[in-house]
Amino acid sequence: MTLDKFEEATEAVKKVILRTELVYSDYFSEITGNKVYLKPENMQFTGAYKVRGAYYKISTLTKEERKRGLITASAGNHAQGVAYAAKLYNARAIIVMPSTTPLIKVNRTKSYGAEVILYGNVYDEACQYAYKLAEENGYTFIHPFNDEIIATGQGTIAMEIFKDLPTVDIILAPVGGGGLLAGVATLAKMLNPNIKVIGVEPAGAACMKESLKAGHVVTLPNVDTIADGTAVKTPGDVVFPYIQENVDDIITVEDKELIVNFLDILENHKMVVENSGLLSVAALKHLNCKDKKVVSILSGGNMDIITVSSIVQHGLIQRGRVFTVSVQLPDRPGELVNVATIIAQAKGNVIRLDHNQFVSINRNAAVELTITMETFGHEHKQEIVQALIDHGYNPKLCQPNQLY
Repeated sequence: MTLDKFEEATEAVKKVILRTELVYSDYFSEITGNKVYLKPENMQFTGAYKVRGAYYKISTLTKEERKRGLITASAGNHAQGVAYAAKLYNARAIIVMPSTTPLIKVNRTKSYGAEVILYGNVYDEACQYAYKLAEENGYTFIHPFNDEIIATGQGTIAMEIFKDLPTVDIILAPVGGGGLLAGVATLAKMLNPNIKVIGVEPAGAACMKESLKAGHVVTLPNVDTIADGTAVKTPGDVVFPYIQENVDDIITVEDKELIVNFLDILENHKMVVENSGLLSVAALKHLNCKDKKVVSILSGGNMDIITVSSIVQHGLIQRGRVFTVSVQLPDRPGELVNVATIIAQAKGNVIRLDHNQFVSINRNAAVELTITMETFGHEHKQEIVQALIDHGYNPKLCQPNQLY
């Protein structure tokens, strides 16, 4: 990866990308003490940055290589990038995707004219199968990350960041296999050797962190994360040396951090960002610095509605903005009104009631009332619980999985 190649790639990808200008975040700047900017690659036409590397790679192929048909393996975003670029070159595209890939990513990949094959539970299994098909049929394989040309295309993000914010101090980039991180870090260090580039991985799929610790590429026995776009067991050995040389640190974040950050981005910036794309946002609270200009790359925004719904519900629970309690009360007229009045006076908003008369044979003392309500947060939640206690009730908090 050279500066000339990054400049070439920057010109090439202009044909297929939207210019995603940096978005200054008052919200994240205030809570972190840094000047935080978001690089919204979730706003790309294909919903993710991956179209950059895919298009640049395919543009460098010969007509014969494209004519044989293109094949790749992807959890979804690279798949869409390859499918879209292949369509522009009128080339056949075969995409092998893990069977766990969100439906929206499968359908959108098909919408660009690609043939989709669902295989395996994680990217690594899908990739092995794609290699097998490539060998059997003579297809040209387009690797999602372990390719210098692909990484160069992804690195064009850094070129745009520097144009928008020449004095950037820190760039945070999600990392799965390492293509995005390698490209961004390599170009960023060329443009400013003093900049810090930090990769961010889900704790349940921290293959890059383990590889850097070992000094060579290692394979995790398994991965377990809601960040499906970065659920990779083995990082790329081709891009690994670039990461060793140019990346300053790797931060790992827990899945629960991604959930609450989804709410933060949705409410404060009105954007849908997928779990992998939220890694760089969740990492903001892990930085040990103040007053720095920090850019978080939002790598993608392809989420199906069911996943969005689930993430929102769990996020509200984690933030204490929706919770469930159960109280025991006598089965007599007026008791339900009493409880509802206490909650209303404490400004809680009831969204569901379950009045179970058959929890005990002694209905005079043990009818169970389960209430789900909205609050302003954990402090408000405790105020409501205390109000119920003050009026002689003994509320018991229910587990989140009992909510819906």
